[in-house]
Amino acid sequence: MTEIPEPRHGPFRDRADAGAALAAHLLGYRERGPIVIGLPRGGVVVAAEVAAALDAPLDIAIVRKVGAPGNPELAVGAVGEGDVVIRNRELMGLLGLSGADFDRRAAAEFDEVRERARRLRPDRPLVPVAGRLVIVVDDGLATGATAQAAVAIMRAHGAAEVIVGVPVGSPEALRRLDADADRVVCVDVPRALGGVGAWYEDFTAVSEDEVALLLQRR
Repeated sequence: MTEIPEPRHGPFRDRADAGAALAAHLLGYRERGPIVIGLPRGGVVVAAEVAAALDAPLDIAIVRKVGAPGNPELAVGAVGEGDVVIRNRELMGLLGLSGADFDRRAAAEFDEVRERARRLRPDRPLVPVAGRLVIVVDDGLATGATAQAAVAIMRAHGAAEVIVGVPVGSPEALRRLDADADRVVCVDVPRALGGVGAWYEDFTAVSEDEVALLLQRR
């Protein structure tokens, strides 16, 4: 089930502000002892605010978008830990991207997934989520491909229920995720998203050092 509220008609100050706004929509899950999973890198800042409000542990799921030819920010799919692959076949068809072309792009992103996991979680596997309620958090949903990959990772690890929470997302991405997640919670759903960064006054890139510090704190 997806919640599609009325648009807020204004950007978030930064990712921490967005996380606080999202946390207010998720407080009802606090008593269920959730695990909060952030998507590096920007989504981890949002997730840290949610984890603090819900008094929940924080971890990360390593996923990478597979970018479209000539437009790497447009995701035609995503890959993630555990050999998870998500393909947006509708968009691939519109762009004329063959399966072989997608596979070549995905292979390069898998290399980055493994390397990023080594850097960000060097001494341990994913926190155990089997039988638990998991809330997957990102800083926004354009196509939803990376969040789909994260949901698939949580399912593969035995999560009992998976909720996706984001501050802002496109209607199309939310509808796509509705088939994967048990629930999608989104603070703002503009009719024309454009890019996720347009909905933040400060969308400064997040460093891996900042991600590591947030994980240590939780």
